[in-house]
Order: sequence, then C-alpha cells, then structure tokens
Amino acid sequence: MTNKVVQTLARAAVLSGRRAVRFNFRGIGASEGAYDEGRGELDDLLSVVAAEAGGGPLVLAGFSFGAFVTSHAVRRLHDQGRDLTHVVLIGTATSRFAVAEVPEELRPQTLIVHGEQDDTVPLSTTMDWARPQSLPVTVVPGGGHFFHGQLPLLRELVRRHLIA
Repeated sequence: MTNKVVQTLARAAVLSGRRAVRFNFRGIGASEGAYDEGRGELDDLLSVVAAEAGGGPLVLAGFSFGAFVTSHAVRRLHDQGRDLTHVVLIGTATSRFAVAEVPEELRPQTLIVHGEQDDTVPLSTTMDWARPQSLPVTVVPGGGHFFHGQLPLLRELVRRHLIA
C-alpha cells in the first residue's frame, strides 16, 4: 500500500477524476492473515471491491504480485457481469505466477506497462503472456521493476489511459 508504484497508480486515478482505494493484502503491514499464494489475496481484493465500489463502473489496477491478483479479479468480475471500464497491470509477475488472461472484451481498455530492464520479472515473460492475447505492452525504455526515476512517466501513462 505504501509502495511508490502503487502510490503512483493511486495518484494517476485521482488525477483522472476517480476515487482510489489502496490496501494491504493479508499478512502485509498491520493486516491479519498469512500469504496464500494468490487465492486468499484474490478474496481480499474482491472483498475491497464489494465494500468500496458498490455496483458502479470500476477500474482495477495492480503492480507486480498485485497485477497477478488483479488479473484474476478482472476475470471473476467480468464473468459476474461487473462493469469494468479500465484495467491497468504494471510490472505483472508473469514469470512467477499463472496470470489470468484478460477477457477479450476488455482488451481494448487494458494498459500493460513493463520496464525494459525489469530484473524481477523479465520483459520476455510478459511478452509471452501478452502475445497470444494480442495485448499491447507499453515498454518503458531503461525501466526497472520499480520504475526508479520514471514514476512521473508511469503516472502520466496511466492517467492518459484512464481519461481516454
């Protein structure tokens, strides 16, 4: 929740006229529970959506492990008929987890950003995940996993996507 990339995503949402909700997954910070390999964390995210979003239009965004969890929430919420207007996946942990495919109807509203020199999640694994879905990936030249020195660019990419 205090990660600078997560804060940048929240700031981009607010700058685009949306309300942003950040939270810690189970076992992080002062939250209760323990890491559950994405299963319980998906429940965490869906609980936050249910509590905070009501039934209106929804934007889901995530970074790294959070992008993996977000991908599964997008799939589940889409299957339930929720109105998802935008999806944002940053530094998606494609080399570490089975990231869900983006539903075909949501692909035009999906922004994927990855650092060219990400040493935590290789760009090649994100390309291998995106390619069969024909999902464009915005590559930040020289960018690492945490986008050091490039957070203003990341914020602007996300903001532009959300107002488009």
